[in-house]
Amino acid sequence: MARTRTRRLRRAGGLTAVTCAAALSAITLPAHAAPEGRILGAGQPGSVSGSYLVTLKGGTKAPSAAGKDLAETYGAKISHTYGTVLNGYAVQANERQARRLAADSRVASVVQDTRVALGPVSKVAPAGRRPARTLAAPGESPSTSSTRASARHAESTHQTPPGPPSGRTTPLSTQALDHTQKNPPSWGLDRIDQRNLPLNKNYTWPESGGAGVTVYVIDTGIRTTHKDFGGRASHGWDFVGNDRTANDGNGHGTHVAGTVAGTTYGVAKKAKVVAVRVLDNAGAGTTARVIAGIDWVTKHARKPAVANLSLGGYYNAQLDAAVRNSIASGVTYTVAAGNDGLPAGLYSPAGVPQAITVGATDRQDTKPGFSNFGAALDLFAPGVAITSASHTSNTSRATFSGTSMASPHAAGAAALYLADHRKATPAQVGKALVAQAASGKVSGRGLGSPNKLLQVPR
Repeated sequence: MARTRTRRLRRAGGLTAVTCAAALSAITLPAHAAPEGRILGAGQPGSVSGSYLVTLKGGTKAPSAAGKDLAETYGAKISHTYGTVLNGYAVQANERQARRLAADSRVASVVQDTRVALGPVSKVAPAGRRPARTLAAPGESPSTSSTRASARHAESTHQTPPGPPSGRTTPLSTQALDHTQKNPPSWGLDRIDQRNLPLNKNYTWPESGGAGVTVYVIDTGIRTTHKDFGGRASHGWDFVGNDRTANDGNGHGTHVAGTVAGTTYGVAKKAKVVAVRVLDNAGAGTTARVIAGIDWVTKHARKPAVANLSLGGYYNAQLDAAVRNSIASGVTYTVAAGNDGLPAGLYSPAGVPQAITVGATDRQDTKPGFSNFGAALDLFAPGVAITSASHTSNTSRATFSGTSMASPHAAGAAALYLADHRKATPAQVGKALVAQAASGKVSGRGLGSPNKLLQVPR
């Protein structure tokens, strides 16, 4: 009996020792760490902390349940889903979650989100007042934003009273049937219908006037009720407020749209414009949001269609890919070269070869110092002291400067061409505008820049 009890105690002691050893092993041996991948563009200038652009491989569709589950598996929250120009989505996640997501075999890439903005807006005050820089991208003070090295599309602005300038502009309804506008309120219109200076105080455009073409203004929204649009402006989608009303609280988008298709201020006076809001009232946004706008345009475009991007940021591979893929779907893109006085190819989307990239000129056909330049440009267009519609009332106007103002001149010209060549591809539209452009007119254009000045089709 005593021998049996002793044997049982030894057996129990042995089991206890094994159990303790196993427990200690579990505590002291390192666990296998979850694999982590690479985040492209991590920490680069203009990065948006905690926001990433995820592209999936072909076997998994981003809008599918499997695609959504993939992000959730790693604790990432989807903010935008792309199903047209990219197979992927934008997510909110911490860096560790993003790296684990990047390591998944179903993921092609994870790219750091970047800021996209118009930059600080310098308002040209009435005589005797000093200009004031008041707006900055999120997280920046006005002083730091005015010196940051980003693709600043900084526009100088001058607000003017409602209505056309007295004694200057002839209302379109009273003009002759030869489609000539006398004394256009913007010198830019006067310049793009004649090959040589001096200006003749007329703007003549093709009979179609861009009728049947839709231009998507991916920007700060549009005041669609402005009388200069004559009912041809409508809302697409607001990716800031996430609703169907893309109102303009900044003024930039309305000004751009007016240059594209305004009855008084516009190049293509019969084209339609659609507001796609991706920038907030301060003119700031993210690449993730801009891609969402491009994705929406690509899916909903009523062709023939043009899209204008008077915005920019540091190079971002996903943004460039989105623009390329949208162009491949048949949408012609005009993009601003940027206002840093540097090679446009350094920035997105200005460096996309398939887009029509536009630099700015002044009244003397000279490139202003702010305009980006280089081989990435396709042509130049008026971009200094351009008058167009304002968001402050249904009849107000404003005068802005920047490559943001040059690009919509080209968008309007593209609409004029497409109205008469409805089956033209984006590549054909771009070639036609470059071929029609006036050669040898631009001075101080910058190394590698084409000496081409926009002219409307005839």
